[in-house]
Amino acid sequence: MTDIYIEISKLTDKFRTMAYRFTNDENKINEAVQELMLYLLQANPQVIRKIYENDGVEGLTRYGAVALRRSLTSKRSNFYYKFGKYYTNIDEFTSTITYDVIETGEIIPNKHLYNLPNEEEDVNHNNTLEKLEKIDVQLDKLESWYDRELFKLYYYEGNTLDSLAAKTRISRNSIFTTIDKVRTILKKELNEDV
Repeated sequence: MTDIYIEISKLTDKFRTMAYRFTNDENKINEAVQELMLYLLQANPQVIRKIYENDGVEGLTRYGAVALRRSLTSKRSNFYYKFGKYYTNIDEFTSTITYDVIETGEIIPNKHLYNLPNEEEDVNHNNTLEKLEKIDVQLDKLESWYDRELFKLYYYEGNTLDSLAAKTRISRNSIFTTIDKVRTILKKELNEDV
């Protein structure tokens, strides 16, 4: 596999050139190509070997080009969630705010690093904590420890249905039914309190 990975590393400039079809932003191109290299290194080795054996470097180039295009154009790609979404939000937020930071009265341009907004205290933070406390109280009132613990594993530890099924060896459908049942109970109990 080392020989294939060396061939992939030689394609870096080619992938960078391909990325110019989708954007002119150097940083975005460099990040996308770097993510593509990580993707190819972490991909199933048998798949990469088969592509290389069937089509050689040209096959790896086509495979990488498809993954690169998806990264730069799809809002569902890992690249977008890792880089695009975050920077878009920061840019939109700072583009409407300016701060007069310098003593001379000079206004710093609105996309300058110093122009990031100050952190505001979340007014709803206490309200959210109160709701979470109510949920915890209702969970403690559940008769079945199984229902309570499964709900906590799903929501509090951020597991997915599939990961819980793999960890617990309980069927995915059974886990979903249990979590949905607990959710219904909580909604009913919490709405009565309000």
